[in-house]
This record gives sequence, C-alpha cells and structure tokens, in this order.
Amino acid sequence: MAHYRLTTPITESEARALRVGDTVTLTGTLFGIRDATQIHMFDRGRKTRFDLRGHAVIHTAPNVRKVPSSDAHPAGYEPVCIGTTTSMRMERFTEPLMAQYGVRIVIGKGGLADASSCAFATHGGVYLAIVGGTAALETTWIEKIEDVDLDDLNPESLWRFRIKEFGPLLVAMDSHGASLYSTVQRDSQEKRKAVLQSLGIKA
Repeated sequence: MAHYRLTTPITESEARALRVGDTVTLTGTLFGIRDATQIHMFDRGRKTRFDLRGHAVIHTAPNVRKVPSSDAHPAGYEPVCIGTTTSMRMERFTEPLMAQYGVRIVIGKGGLADASSCAFATHGGVYLAIVGGTAALETTWIEKIEDVDLDDLNPESLWRFRIKEFGPLLVAMDSHGASLYSTVQRDSQEKRKAVLQSLGIKA
C-alpha cells in the first residue's frame, strides 16, 4: 500500500496506478456535485461550462455564505461547512460522469456499487472514501470557492473549489475491479455463516 500526492487534473495512468488500500492527498481543483446537479445534467440535458476532464468530484451540497466577490471569495461565496454526503444515491451517474465528462475521481462516503466499479475499470477511475462526520476537517482543506455553475440549484450547484492537501483519502474502489465494500460484505457474510454453524443453525 502506498500514499500518493496528486494534483488535479490527473491522467488515466495516474488513476490506474491507484489500488484499493492506497491513500491519496489531492491539491488543485475539486468539483462539488450532488443529486440535483446530476439529475439536471443527465436527465434534463443541462450542460456545464466547466471542463471536468481528469478531475475529481465530491458528493456534497455545501453550507456557504453569500459575500461580496473578492480575491479571497471570487465566486461571491464563503465556505462555512463543506461535508460529504452518502454516494449510493448517485450510483447511476458514475458512468456518464466518466464517459461524457472525463471525470477520473469520485469522492464520497459509503461506497458505490457494481455499475460504478465497471465504469472505473472501463474508463480508468477510482472512488476515494471519506469517513463520515469529518465535515469540519474537510472544510479546512478547501482554500476558496473559485466558481459556481448551475447556481439556481443552490446548494446543489456545481461548485469549483480550490484545494490544498485534501486528505489523506482511502482508495476504496479502483480501476482493477477491487472494492473495499465488496470485500467487507463477503467477509462479513462468511463470518456470519461460521457463527451460525457453530450454533448449529443452518445458514
């Protein structure tokens, strides 16, 4: 297992070098995205002016404060608390995010399922996991909100964050078909079966 320091956007080869169990710290640009954002992008045909190729997206609807635009707050928003939401609701969007927009990294909590694993393998991408309840810490990794698109969906707009030393994050799904979530599920089922058998109960 290794630790990687990456600056976004990243290449396909950089994404494919990552393996489950590795850790990653990101610097550069990070895009915030959530359910409504992707429903509008993929179900309702809206387009973004942002170039997401090679970039990372994080599942979030941030708590922000409207402020006058300045060098510190170029988008006119100040980050208050930028936490991560559960990813599984957005499972069906991983493939189009990668195929249509070239996204390489998805960051979230709770994991994704088989369709996303196939998308990571096909296009060269990874899922980086964040432990729940760390929003206050995550917010310190964000230097500023640089820009925002689809802002009529606020707070589920498409946010462009400037980040520095964002992490470490755990590679929980990689481009080689490995998934920490599948491994945990399989191991827990095997342990459950063994316990039931020790009690004389047929699994």
